[in-house]
Amino acid sequence: MISRRGTLRLAALATAAALVPKTSFAAAPSTTRVRIGVLKFGTVSWALDTLKHHKFDIANGIDLEVFDFAGEDATNVALLAGAIDMIVSDWLWVSRQRSEGVDLTLVPYSTAVGAIMVKEGAPIRTITDLGGKKLGVAGGPLDKSWLLIQALARRDHGLDLPATSDVVFGAPPLISEKAMQGELDAVLNFWHFCARLEANGFRRLIGADAAAQALGASGAVSALGYVFHDKWANEHPDAIRGFIKASAQSKDLLARSDDEWLRLAPVIRAQGEELAKLRDRFREGIPRRPVAEDAADAGKLYRVLAEIGGEKLVGRAPEMAPGTFWQELPQ
Repeated sequence: MISRRGTLRLAALATAAALVPKTSFAAAPSTTRVRIGVLKFGTVSWALDTLKHHKFDIANGIDLEVFDFAGEDATNVALLAGAIDMIVSDWLWVSRQRSEGVDLTLVPYSTAVGAIMVKEGAPIRTITDLGGKKLGVAGGPLDKSWLLIQALARRDHGLDLPATSDVVFGAPPLISEKAMQGELDAVLNFWHFCARLEANGFRRLIGADAAAQALGASGAVSALGYVFHDKWANEHPDAIRGFIKASAQSKDLLARSDDEWLRLAPVIRAQGEELAKLRDRFREGIPRRPVAEDAADAGKLYRVLAEIGGEKLVGRAPEMAPGTFWQELPQ
């Protein structure tokens, strides 16, 4: 069974399918085609560019086809309808789908998360200083990072940020632009926008990762993962394992090679200090612990998020659905 929202998305399948490139590529001999949908200008494209450039997919018995989409909803629809094999999304969405009967699961991709950023010389030094300030938030009122920071402010400081701050929601590029122009006192943005701000005179006040660990996580929790159907993985075990190995090889290269980041500079659209900050924050976000620990911490945070975000965020499931993190992931 799929939620009403999911049904409406599936009704838009024709639109989503039209976004998938029609170009067909012949798979290399002895390889299995794997189709992944990503946001056209998302950071996942950096890792996949590395993977394809160095042919890590072919070396691991797969032929990865990357399909660009304009928005997250379109990638979700295409995956649910079987137009592609894999996307990148978060464990909250996967858990909600599983609790509603859809066999989605994920493999951790990145622990990189957003942070509240302020100008270097700003008098804002702690989370309590945000009271009465104009705060820009990317991702909307149900963004995980925003909810985690709210939960921490309430628990440790008795501070209701939405009630005491002038909160403005907007698209990530606009939020960063307004911050640079001085129209906002602080901003909570996605990790790569934060990294660009760091290179341009801003500092981190508090990251969602720090909030998550203060709220009970034992380590860095994967914010995003490669999402696919259990059924597809069971039918293509060599393909999913080949993809995981190829992905690991691309991340290993990005973790140790500065030259690879210079090659990617035109794709990333950054150079100098900005490119270095993006490189360093990306590297910090590479998952490095057993998936069982990641899943356990995600379960703890799910309960925190469910309490503050309510049914609009998680549906009617009070706990993260079993199997949200792929159980067959090699340790």
